[in-house]
Amino acid sequence: MGTILIDKLLSAAIKQGASDLHITCGQPPVLRLHGRMQKLKTKVLEPEDTMGLMKSITPDRCQQEFQETGSTDFGFAFGEQARFRVSVFRQRGKVAMVLRQIPVELWTMDELKLPQVFKKMILRPRGLVLVTGPTGSGKSTSLAAMVDYINENVDHHIITIEDPIEFQHNHKKSTINQREVGVDVTSFAEAIRRALRQDPDVILVGELRDLETIEAAITAAETGHVVFGTLHTSSAAGTINRIIDVFPTNQQDQIRTQLASSIIGILSQQLLKKVGGGRVAAFEVLVVNSGIANLIRENKIFRITSQIQTGSKYGMQLLDDHVFKLWQEGLVSKEDALAKCNTPDDLAARFAAAERGMFDDEPGEDDAA
Repeated sequence: MGTILIDKLLSAAIKQGASDLHITCGQPPVLRLHGRMQKLKTKVLEPEDTMGLMKSITPDRCQQEFQETGSTDFGFAFGEQARFRVSVFRQRGKVAMVLRQIPVELWTMDELKLPQVFKKMILRPRGLVLVTGPTGSGKSTSLAAMVDYINENVDHHIITIEDPIEFQHNHKKSTINQREVGVDVTSFAEAIRRALRQDPDVILVGELRDLETIEAAITAAETGHVVFGTLHTSSAAGTINRIIDVFPTNQQDQIRTQLASSIIGILSQQLLKKVGGGRVAAFEVLVVNSGIANLIRENKIFRITSQIQTGSKYGMQLLDDHVFKLWQEGLVSKEDALAKCNTPDDLAARFAAAERGMFDDEPGEDDAA
């Protein structure tokens, strides 16, 4: 019986442009290609295969964590070709793994078609910039592009705090120090507090996952740093609510005030399947001006969505408006648009109206009615 080698699987994943490689017992390795799962034509994996594959790439400290807790995450470089973010976990007593491919090439903000308003925003002297969206929506890629834009254009000190480190940045105009949670520092919150003594201009926090981290990030943004962070929320208003809800009720008023003065923008994104192959991103953009800041302070978050709708002159846009536009341009299917938007009922009504409108323009139709 031939052992399956991890190198062969990773090469296949890179060659075919897969976003993820899934390894679990009872079936062959599976690649996720353009959002669909595809089994490789190799042997069905036995428990000893998945164990062997895990041991061949997992660092000792992570193997130990896996033994103790049943799961571990780490990043590793596959030669010069790619980096992978690996999650090892136990299922039904056996070893399973998912490897997410992180492109080595940094995309630029223009290549990703990121909203232009963020170029100005991220060069401001201080404030909190959030990039949000579900897992696999390209948040890391967008953040890496923004960090690279700063790196290309200004002489800043940038500290990134990641779990694990994904894109590796070289020093260009800026100096970049990348710290990995679990390797270089114990936690996100601890790393942010330490960062404040390391003379940073920009701090990137991989994930704002708990009260302590969020508090440290807001403090850093208030004290004259640009702070980037991510959350798994799908709209700008939802993001602000999520942050406030993390805090106990008696602190929420204070946090609203702090957020109102520190947050400068939110980019919420979704990746949709492109008609004919590939992916296309849809963005929601919130630019925090004095009006929006007042709504946050006064706890009128529910009014933010309509402010975004009317704020296009500031560069704002709603996710669903962008999704609608992508559909109009023939880039995405109606089904995928409805699956990824924030208010499916409203969008479905707009689709129906637009389709009626297309037929209404036919000459002589009204006479016949």
